Amino acid sequence: MTRADIPARERLIFALDVPSTGEARRLADQLDDSVVFYKLGLELFMSGGAFELLDWMVGRGKKVFLDLKLFDVPATVANAVRSLRNRGVTFTTVHGNQAIMEAAAGAAEGVGILAVTVLTSLDRGDLDDLGFQCDVEALVLSRARRALAAGCVGVVSSGLEAKLLREGVDDRLIVVTPGIRPVENRPVDDQKRVVGVAEAFANGADYIVVGRPIRDAPDPRIAAEAIQATISGLFPAQ
Repeated sequence: MTRADIPARERLIFALDVPSTGEARRLADQLDDSVVFYKLGLELFMSGGAFELLDWMVGRGKKVFLDLKLFDVPATVANAVRSLRNRGVTFTTVHGNQAIMEAAAGAAEGVGILAVTVLTSLDRGDLDDLGFQCDVEALVLSRARRALAAGCVGVVSSGLEAKLLREGVDDRLIVVTPGIRPVENRPVDDQKRVVGVAEAFANGADYIVVGRPIRDAPDPRIAAEAIQATISGLFPAQ
């Protein structure tokens, strides 16, 4: 599937960031057909029963983004990725150097490898603490170019840098943007580099990841459908 062929309703990825698989199933049932694509993260994966949940979701026709940010020696990362083959995983994430990205991409066989550029919870001060002397934009651009060269299908990157990626990296690159906050719902939390739905897509994102604004809404399904309506207005032909 090319970037242009992504169905509009699949462009919303809901971050299923809850502490248990039971709660995840209840929330998925509540959301029903308002969400097609789900992100399963580290907290949920470590709670037990994650692969059963994955199989359950795939069996219901849902797409799954397994966001584990794999980071280890290349051989270990490659073996971890191999364990995801033929399980219906659309994307998984790696967070490491060139050798790690290459190992993951080489083992993928149907699993789309996304490289993390710079976590949306980090700002300039955090990068200084980590020893990065370049600015955020330069680091994101460098990591995205290296990810594509390594065989990754795309990157996870803030919507603030999506436009830069579209201008500075091959257009084949899939851009998944987390930390989305609807304009009327931008709470103070651990996400520092956030944008709204329309802004993220205008900047060049292919998918957006939304968590709290749906999960914590009085009616999560209504909140998800409101975002879907915005997306369908931006991609009317899909």
